[in-house]
Amino acid sequence: MRIMEASQFDGKRSVESGTREQQEGVRAILAAVRERKDEALREYTERFDRVRLETFRVSAAEFAEASEQVSPQVKAALQEAAENIRDYHSRQVRQSWFVTKESGTMLGQLIRPLQRAGLYVPGGTAAYPSSVLMNAIPAKIAGVPEVVITTPPGADGKVNPAILVAAQIAGVTEIYKVGGAQAIAALTYGTEQIKAVDKIVGPGNIFVALAKREVFGLVSIDMVAGPSEIAVLADDTANARYVAADLLSQAEHDPMSAAILVTPSRELAEQVALEVERQLAELPRQSIAAAAIRDYGAILLVENLDEGFAVINRIAPEHLEIMIAEPFAQLGKVQNAGAIFLGPYSSEPVGDYFAGTNHVIPTNGTARFSSPLSVDDFIKKSSVISYSKDDLVKNGPKIVTLAEQEGLAGHGRAITERLRDFDREKQECDQ
Repeated sequence: MRIMEASQFDGKRSVESGTREQQEGVRAILAAVRERKDEALREYTERFDRVRLETFRVSAAEFAEASEQVSPQVKAALQEAAENIRDYHSRQVRQSWFVTKESGTMLGQLIRPLQRAGLYVPGGTAAYPSSVLMNAIPAKIAGVPEVVITTPPGADGKVNPAILVAAQIAGVTEIYKVGGAQAIAALTYGTEQIKAVDKIVGPGNIFVALAKREVFGLVSIDMVAGPSEIAVLADDTANARYVAADLLSQAEHDPMSAAILVTPSRELAEQVALEVERQLAELPRQSIAAAAIRDYGAILLVENLDEGFAVINRIAPEHLEIMIAEPFAQLGKVQNAGAIFLGPYSSEPVGDYFAGTNHVIPTNGTARFSSPLSVDDFIKKSSVISYSKDDLVKNGPKIVTLAEQEGLAGHGRAITERLRDFDREKQECDQ
């Protein structure tokens, strides 16, 4: 693993825009599904997933079969993880509020859930039942009445059984065996079998990311997620084996995953570099992790922890581990990070699977302005205004002044029509 001065590191990954060929391919898929609906879905599923499906929805029999195939240990772990996720996200619930002033004017904010949410669950090189829990549970807590999952089928035409079990635990029974950009198209436009949604959430490959970007505006999306990343800020109190293992835990996701150590300790840097090589040799997904470490891995040397925090804030990592002597004392120095893990026992996979925090997190520097998936992603807010007559009499002329300043005479007239009536009423009362 390369060791360098932090000032030499750029670390930017151009991963979201894709190639021109990929962009054009995604647009063609979106157009085909919009126009030919299920027929196009069947063609793309046969082409990309090598299976011909007439019906896309997972049946009750398939759910029952999946439940038999998943071990009690996995079920129990998923169930407990779900309970932790529910507990954490239930604290994010917002309430509608209203305030009435002495003048009689009432203002407020009405919180309502989205009516239908689409959750994309990746397939491919690994199945992620944890993503089902992370996407579905916040939607359910928000009160979304219709939650639907799309996920790629295997060559046997079935969905990974652990994904179906996780969906049942999360309370989702509407699942469709459709993946890739074609799934995003189906959720956006609707087909004969799949009803359109209001919002699409969940990570996916470059084609899913590009499709979500293309349809944004027709539907809402959570984020355009890129490959995973981790940054570890550590001093000489950190355990090199732990640091190396955590860096590799993200490197094994994708060849474009980033794994970065920031430290003022050259001794730790050298120890971690050796540990990464040793542990990498034993990793089942060695080829993927090795490519990520080679192309996007780095150990950055800084003068002190203050410089280290400055580097971290520039990177704005998806996952940030702080392995220093007193992490809580310096937590306030973090400005940009998706999820923050404090201390030697808060390994990143704790958040990925079990602690209860969400693992759908902004990547590639977007933590500067974005947040992890939450209950807020599945609600909408409406402003409520009940203006009193007294306040309109008092403030109407000011509203007219602002409308005229902007050249919007119709806005002003909507107020003056009422003010004239008030004047007539007052004159009649005075007679």
